[in-house]
Amino acid sequence: MNDTLYLRCKEKNIVASHVCEVGVYLPETSNILGFIRDEIRSTLVEADPETNEKLKAFFKKNCNVRIVENAVYFENKALEFCKAEASTFVREVPMSPALANDKFDINKANTFTVQAVLFDEIDDGTIDILSIDTEGCDWYVLKNMISRPMVISIETGTKHYVNPFLREIKEWMKSQGYEIWYYDGSDTVYMKPPIFNLSLKEKVKRALRLM
Repeated sequence: MNDTLYLRCKEKNIVASHVCEVGVYLPETSNILGFIRDEIRSTLVEADPETNEKLKAFFKKNCNVRIVENAVYFENKALEFCKAEASTFVREVPMSPALANDKFDINKANTFTVQAVLFDEIDDGTIDILSIDTEGCDWYVLKNMISRPMVISIETGTKHYVNPFLREIKEWMKSQGYEIWYYDGSDTVYMKPPIFNLSLKEKVKRALRLM
């Protein structure tokens, strides 16, 4: 479980009524697991059918959890995925962590097909906290999002990988009034002022990373 996002939000007294994670992978490692355990309404969006069976089994007693078994893309279509465990990615994507960092070898044995939808078919406009980790397709979530969450965590880059739509993501965040809160490994976490004020320590850490 990566509970950094959950704990940081708790520290800032951020009250959420709806949290969403797009690109979940294993239930035990969900970025919003803490919120789910607090019985907050939660939407999990995951493309991999095998992973979805694990999610349904793990959260079968959690009435607050909705599982959406689709990929999120810029159009409704059947998408071919390359199965790379936590780094499973859309074959059409320009670049992904598995390709950039692990030199992933694509073959028929490690591909599967799943239906993709636009994010506005999932988003009802009430999402307060959003976590996106879709291995290069993260921009497509923002592009068609109805909600304007207080907090957005999005994968932007790690090691040799840089999100192929980083420019679009940064421009969207700026145009919508978001600013960087903190960095967490491969993710950049944005917040929408004025929900809280950054501490001096947070400002220094952010500035050092921005340099």
